[in-house]
Amino acid sequence: MKGVAGIRTEEQSGIIYTAFSYFLWGILPIYWKWLDHVPADEILANRIFWSFWFMIVFLIVIKKFPEFWKMIKGMMKTKKKLAALATASLLISLNWFIYIWAVNTDQMVEASLGYYINPLVSVLLGVFILREKMTKAQVISFVLAAAGVLVLTASYGRFPWIAVGLAVSFGLYGLAKKLIKVDSDIGLTLETMATAPFALIYLIYLSSQGNISLFHLSAGTDWLLIAGGAVTAVPLLYFAKGAQRIPLYMVGFLQYIAPTLTLILGVFFYGEPFTQTHLVAFAFIWSALTIFSVSRMKRVKRRTKAQEKCA
Repeated sequence: MKGVAGIRTEEQSGIIYTAFSYFLWGILPIYWKWLDHVPADEILANRIFWSFWFMIVFLIVIKKFPEFWKMIKGMMKTKKKLAALATASLLISLNWFIYIWAVNTDQMVEASLGYYINPLVSVLLGVFILREKMTKAQVISFVLAAAGVLVLTASYGRFPWIAVGLAVSFGLYGLAKKLIKVDSDIGLTLETMATAPFALIYLIYLSSQGNISLFHLSAGTDWLLIAGGAVTAVPLLYFAKGAQRIPLYMVGFLQYIAPTLTLILGVFFYGEPFTQTHLVAFAFIWSALTIFSVSRMKRVKRRTKAQEKCA
């Protein structure tokens, strides 16, 4: 058994790894901004293709490739898991595309909003798809968040589809992942494997049309497009390493690091507008997240105490 000091050390390292993963996700827009001269669809195709090969090499290095191969064989026999894999792959690809496009068209503020409301959208999906019950705190949180979205809709004169698209696609992706249940490194390899052939076909098509940037602009652009595979995988690997060492409610609090950094980058570094209307809308959403996070933390703590009494 681990002593108290050992548990604390493990939890501290878990906080560092998890916070670092969200920090990397939060500053990721800087990387995509370096590629804003490349169309978002080509960035996405490169990101999928090179992520797959990076993960294959990574699995070989950490000696998990046999486990990955075994998982593929098992999934080929289960149509439900194959469907879940295909769905997860399409959803994460859609999520990546919306995010890259939003960053490179100067809409990072709205993109950050998407990841703020994602936890609440996930709860809503759980209610409608998994028949889960909403607590009073969750109902209040959802109403406040909906009010924030409505304020933005009235201000823009259009529905904030980037924010909602990011939140819904990632929420549905999480649901699809529940049916696969594999380690995050193998999961990412499987997901990119499912879409890598389509990414390659699209890159070949762009090349045949003379519209491809890869190997046609500059060495810097080539390296950025290829390294997008590692940039995609590294935060996920740190997250997997950290999240398993800390309580779920702590992961919930740390997840707001990423959209907060993205919001700061958009407003203070890239000069995107943040009006009084934005402030009102975000105030509604931040209030919703505070109520949601505090209630979830209390619920997890009560459940943990109850389990300790029964043990």
